[in-house]
Amino acid sequence: MAFTKTYSIAISAGLSITLVPVLMGFLIRGKIKPEEDNVINRILVFLYRPVIGWVLRHRKLTIAFACACLATSVIPLSHLGTEFMPPLYEGDLLYMPTLTPGVSVGESAHLLQITDRLIKTVPEVARVFGQAGRAETATDSAHLTMFDTVVMLKPRDQWTSGVTLEQVREHLNQVVSLPGVSNIWTMPIINRVNMLSTGIKSPLGLKVTAPSLETINRIDQEIQTVLKRLPETSSVYADRLTGGRYIVVAIHREKAARYGLNIEDVNRLVETAIGGERLTTVIQGRKRFPVNLRYPREDRGSLDAIGASLLSTPDGQEVPLSRLASLSIEDGPTMIKTENARLTGWIYIEPKGGNLGGYVELARKAIARSVTLPPGTTLSWSGQYTSIERARKRLELVLPLAFGLIVALLFIHFRSVAKTGMVLLSLPFAVLGSLWFLYGLHYRLSVAVVTGMITLAGVAAEFGIVMILYLDRSVDRRMTEGRLRTPEDLDEAILEGTLYRLRPIAMTGTVILAGLLPIMWSHKTGSDVMKRIAAPMVGGMVTAMILSLLVIPVLFRMWKGGDLRKKNPNGDSVYHPSQPREMSPSETLEP
Repeated sequence: MAFTKTYSIAISAGLSITLVPVLMGFLIRGKIKPEEDNVINRILVFLYRPVIGWVLRHRKLTIAFACACLATSVIPLSHLGTEFMPPLYEGDLLYMPTLTPGVSVGESAHLLQITDRLIKTVPEVARVFGQAGRAETATDSAHLTMFDTVVMLKPRDQWTSGVTLEQVREHLNQVVSLPGVSNIWTMPIINRVNMLSTGIKSPLGLKVTAPSLETINRIDQEIQTVLKRLPETSSVYADRLTGGRYIVVAIHREKAARYGLNIEDVNRLVETAIGGERLTTVIQGRKRFPVNLRYPREDRGSLDAIGASLLSTPDGQEVPLSRLASLSIEDGPTMIKTENARLTGWIYIEPKGGNLGGYVELARKAIARSVTLPPGTTLSWSGQYTSIERARKRLELVLPLAFGLIVALLFIHFRSVAKTGMVLLSLPFAVLGSLWFLYGLHYRLSVAVVTGMITLAGVAAEFGIVMILYLDRSVDRRMTEGRLRTPEDLDEAILEGTLYRLRPIAMTGTVILAGLLPIMWSHKTGSDVMKRIAAPMVGGMVTAMILSLLVIPVLFRMWKGGDLRKKNPNGDSVYHPSQPREMSPSETLEP
């Protein structure tokens, strides 16, 4: 995105000084009408002239009002929130709930069917396809307690009138509300990206690292209880590291030796008859079907049944397993996770509204108040929040460097601190409109929004540079002609420069708005990201034009007024400027 913008601006700048002048020589011929003959331009001049006259007479009031407007930016800035990238509507949803540990295969399949039927009752849902468990590959760590259900939605024009995607998700979350099931609603592509990059299937996650599984499990449950009480939490689920049920077969070596058996013989029975052994694979075209051999369920469904399993001795006798080993059911971890050679437990969090940055700050304070971490325990936030932190650190380095470069270039061009400062003032006023527009659209700060603001800053700085250039040109010409002796002459010079710059600013702003507004009404795939880029420019363009047309002339008037008093020390330094003299369009628009 950044490279595309940089290349396009570089190429357009090259064409503007090479190809455009040649085309102007070929295409602009004949009699050229003056600007004052344009009806739209005359209307703009008619509306703008009394406004600029008023602000030039009430300079301090104008500056005070501008500063007050700038101070209001604190309101939207404190409510916007942050996210890495806006949610991209992929056309489908992904339902990834987590069940209570220890659920059986039959119960998992039964719950999967129930959730599929409940999801299908929502009018906006077209089809549902769910799966439980994992594929036979080492890269898939899913287990029976995690579903992977793809919810294919109908086209938007078939939805209930006025229903949004967020409302569909809330409706689904209310419909699929089952005991022992923690819901997570996301989208297929972003979910895969999150899981591959961070291992977390939810938008936000918290990783707890401690020396023992018991400590991690206890801390996980405490944090889950704390986060559930936050109104900003949509769902939260902590991994159950304990609670797994395991059949332990403790072989008695002496008893096995009496029958001429060893440890390997007993383990082979447990592995083959109870666990199952693959004998072969049936091939039908491109399909593969493994053939496994093990005892039927009734012969391995209880400890007594397993203990009654017979083992053949070398002399032909059949000995039950219960005579050779002790069988028991013990608790243990359902899954062991490690990072950096340390035991870890994960907490899956889905905040309401998607304000990840604001939610993390609230969660940190709540955890610090309610949870006491033992020595050796650490907490680390994961999910999309890690991307936010990475982008924030990079922007903290890049933005000051870019801003310093812009200041240096402006100072080299103007050779004046005052002019450079006036151009830089256009940046916060442009951002002011962006913040209020984002606040009205309920958008959050993201990489896409920052990209739009950076683009806006370039356009706003261009407005300020060209406005000061025209004001300087008008003042210098009057000074050369000897017509700049009184404050009234300075007011007329500034009025002339601003009126001559009125049409280019109006044309630039109108063209930019006309190109961006269709994006704001788009609902196609990818429009969610493009809207976040366009929104800051749409909102900021209005305030940038107001600043360049009203505030910069006032600042320029105050600066030049001080210079005029210094050059005329015998003149009246305390004066009340009158209404600028009315001029004809040909006078005001004369280059």
